[in-house]
Amino acid sequence: MTGRQVAKGALNYPGVGSTEQGTVPQGYAQVLEEAHLGNGMHVYRRVAVGILAWDLHRRAGLRVQADSPTVVPGARVVSGFGIGPFRLPAPCQVVWVREPLPDGTPQSAGFGYGTLPGHPARGEESFEVRINKAGDVSLRITAFSKPANWFYATGGLVTRAAQRYVTSRYIEGARQLASEGTSP
Repeated sequence: MTGRQVAKGALNYPGVGSTEQGTVPQGYAQVLEEAHLGNGMHVYRRVAVGILAWDLHRRAGLRVQADSPTVVPGARVVSGFGIGPFRLPAPCQVVWVREPLPDGTPQSAGFGYGTLPGHPARGEESFEVRINKAGDVSLRITAFSKPANWFYATGGLVTRAAQRYVTSRYIEGARQLASEGTSP
């Protein structure tokens, strides 16, 4: 919720900001997913606004409690996946933001956030919408992580399956954003 602290503690992994540069700290697993979303600056702008307003996360089925209504450097957010008391909290802090430019291609917009104590993993994830010179729009999700403790490490297969599932939900959310306002 706006105006209150939603997560405590400090970023708990090496290489803060690495998703912006496309690097991965040693010993961390990487996820890189890209999906074509459509064509044109109008599609790019719709998706950029959705990413920077936490809408992509909500459309992925996550409950979002953020201390800022929009993504800004340093904002803290706790997203939750699950149902009722079986919701797993995932506290994070925004470490970089790229706003859309007024015009011109190619360009990208999005943000990266890192884990805070209480998150089941340690690492960083970024969400970027890109438009190339030809006007093709795509979503790029980059992450690096490792389990936060032995308990989450023992569920390695389940944890990776959950990460793949949430990533697929982000892609579906971006496709929804991209298609809004277009005729079928």
